[in-house]
Amino acid sequence: MAKIIKPLSPMQVKNAKPKERLYRMFDGGGLYLSVYPHGSKLWHMKIRGANGKENVLSFGKYPDISLEQARQHREEVRKLRAKGGDPVAAKKAQKALQKEQAANSFEVIAREWYEKQSSALEERTLKNILSRLEKDVFPWIGTKPIIDMTAPDYLAVFRKLEDRGILETAHRVRGICGQIQRYAIATGRATYDPITALRGALKPFKTKHLAAITEPEKVGQLLRMIDGYTGSYIVACAMRIAPYVFVRPGELRKALWSDIDLGRAEWRYIATKTNTPHIVPLSKQAVTILQELHPLTGHGKYVFPR
Repeated sequence: MAKIIKPLSPMQVKNAKPKERLYRMFDGGGLYLSVYPHGSKLWHMKIRGANGKENVLSFGKYPDISLEQARQHREEVRKLRAKGGDPVAAKKAQKALQKEQAANSFEVIAREWYEKQSSALEERTLKNILSRLEKDVFPWIGTKPIIDMTAPDYLAVFRKLEDRGILETAHRVRGICGQIQRYAIATGRATYDPITALRGALKPFKTKHLAAITEPEKVGQLLRMIDGYTGSYIVACAMRIAPYVFVRPGELRKALWSDIDLGRAEWRYIATKTNTPHIVPLSKQAVTILQELHPLTGHGKYVFPR
């Protein structure tokens, strides 16, 4: 006579305590809870294949998988077997699919794209991009396979930023996600760019440009303020030379002595934003400032080290 197994109760499962050795609590139909000495509780189901070989399926850890959910998994296996399916093969296929999806998640591909940008963008820009992704994007869609991303998925992320009143960030994040999605397409991990469908979906943002000083009186006032600066000598030199070279502040801050030829009065460098060579003629005043600064920083890499 077959042994009658009394189904488990949720309380029995919850109160199951570890012992010196592994033990099992059976629920019937091949389903049981394995209780390990270290305290872990895992759901398993014992089945016998068509070849008579015994196999064990794993449904996950308790309490992540409740008793009710474990029973649902058991019924799914029963239905699959009734149709002639192979639960073991199905489980392996599911694991393979999950592994592939994890390898092609939005976050994985975003970080891969980010690494590709490291040689083309400034360090500060890279930090800002990564910060926005980790703070405003990954928590919502990081684990989702990028091939499954839809326009509403992305819009929900951008709307969270829009609702916080940071429209500029919302538009910037939209641009970053668009580059990541196109990178996924180029590398065969996605087939189309749903972000293109979001054109006009966000509130418009007007960029505020810093006003340039065009009045001679105000220019003179600025130059007098620079001459009167009493802080760091290196900073003072950078401020004094700026009006003579007309380059981006970031380019001036990262100026290298190896790029400067005082004899020819030239500064040659590769612009980080456009990756193009620039030649900046140095006036007599600029050369004088650099000659004064050279004894102080000329032994190092940067003209204006921090």
